[in-house]
Amino acid sequence: MQEARRTFLLDAARLAAAASAGAGFTASAVASGPSYPFSLGVASGSPLPNAVILWTRILPDPLNAASAPALALTVRWEVAEDEAFRKVVAKGSAVASPALAHSVHVDATGLQPDRPYWYRFMLGNAVSPVGRTRTAPAPDAMPSMLKLAVASCQHWEFGHYAAHRHIAAAAPDLVAFLGDYIYEWGPYRLRHPARAIRSDESFTLAQYRARYAQYKSDPDLQSAHHAAPWIVTWDDHEVANDYAGDIDERLSKDFAARRAAAYQAFYEHMPLRLAAPKEGRFGSMHMFQRYDWGRLARFHLLDDRQYRSPLPCSKPGRGGSNVVLARSCDALRDPSRTMLGSEQEAWLAQGLSSSRARWNILAQQTPMAQSSGVPVRVPEDGRFWTDGWDGYPLARRRLLDTVVKSGASNPLVLAGDVHTFYASELRRDFNRPASKANPVIAAEFCGTSITSSSRPQARTQENVERNPHMQYGRSDRRGYMLLHIAPGATRAQFIALDNVRDALSGQSALAAFAVRDGSPKLAR
Repeated sequence: MQEARRTFLLDAARLAAAASAGAGFTASAVASGPSYPFSLGVASGSPLPNAVILWTRILPDPLNAASAPALALTVRWEVAEDEAFRKVVAKGSAVASPALAHSVHVDATGLQPDRPYWYRFMLGNAVSPVGRTRTAPAPDAMPSMLKLAVASCQHWEFGHYAAHRHIAAAAPDLVAFLGDYIYEWGPYRLRHPARAIRSDESFTLAQYRARYAQYKSDPDLQSAHHAAPWIVTWDDHEVANDYAGDIDERLSKDFAARRAAAYQAFYEHMPLRLAAPKEGRFGSMHMFQRYDWGRLARFHLLDDRQYRSPLPCSKPGRGGSNVVLARSCDALRDPSRTMLGSEQEAWLAQGLSSSRARWNILAQQTPMAQSSGVPVRVPEDGRFWTDGWDGYPLARRRLLDTVVKSGASNPLVLAGDVHTFYASELRRDFNRPASKANPVIAAEFCGTSITSSSRPQARTQENVERNPHMQYGRSDRRGYMLLHIAPGATRAQFIALDNVRDALSGQSALAAFAVRDGSPKLAR
């Protein structure tokens, strides 16, 4: 039923675009004709106590970039204290330029802290869907609760976005998306293919834009954006599988141009608190950012893709990940290798040291907990996947040392990437039991994917049994995490869909863990 509705909406948009193409495309034509300009919905993000970023993109047909005109359009926007817009508190206009795919980023300022707002855009007589957002609490406030949804990894072809429908229904205060918002390969227009084949891969700006438009046409994904502000970071598939810095798995000579195109498309489709680079130079983007939720929580939003050292011990003639024995990969013992880069490491150290927050949350892409394929008896043992933190063990140890040295209160790590729920305890040396000399430093919660597939549960259970710092692992279900962060404790629920291939799927809580103020250990 939901799929039929979605197909109907997309077909209607395509027909409307075709009908209006011969008559030209103006703001008034869009408003009065059948080509609704806000087919990708609206979004908000990067909340501050007095401001929030508002986003939309003008595109009548999500599957046809030519349905938008090759001219700039002036879009109006409003923010109100009520859903009916009886009390508008901020408004203005913004230019939707074809140079940025007619995307709009508005920094709505002058708002009051710690309260909900409603917002919308207008083009001619057309009015966008209404989104609900909220501002962060005042810097010295101590909120009683923050409800946080955490999601990642939503390959279009592998299932429906029912998890986003449930996220919207949960009415979180904030959503953290930790990477793989899109996947760079298709098949482009087919959901649930008989067999997933890596094809229709994106290399150009036009291709990445088309992929985002396809994903953002989904009504359930739109509903999650309409429900709350988001903070976002990226992982590899927004660009290319397993890329590291300026190296992809193909070792392509033109990868820099591909990465710049992908970065631009990401900017064009996310509610980011970032200015567009001058002269459209998207070769790099300053993605790591910090967000405070009063004195309850500080979010350190990390970027572990753009600045990382090349992946260690890749297969001959290839970049990308590999599974290696620690004793046969000397690069694992190289202290100069980094996941975050020196600038971001220094920034994180400063943000932790200066934090007055009760909870310091590192929101980043991939699990920090060591995940060895065999029991580790001495440091030279172990079988590790190199694309995650296990491929950068000394950089991970350096980060954990920074956390301890900073004295930051209640460090907590959030992760995604591996399409598996994990609850783990982090310590400096994973190969020794926890002790006074090797204490638990932080708890880590890793969320499964929204849709992307994973390995059999039996293998995950074996992994948990081999790695005693892991207390839970579940890879056979898709879903998201819901955290309730309070001054005295943070409680995390692992919430799973009944069936990712059912657009109307129900959900259930698989497990819940708590971390109490003053103790990094997990409690079931």
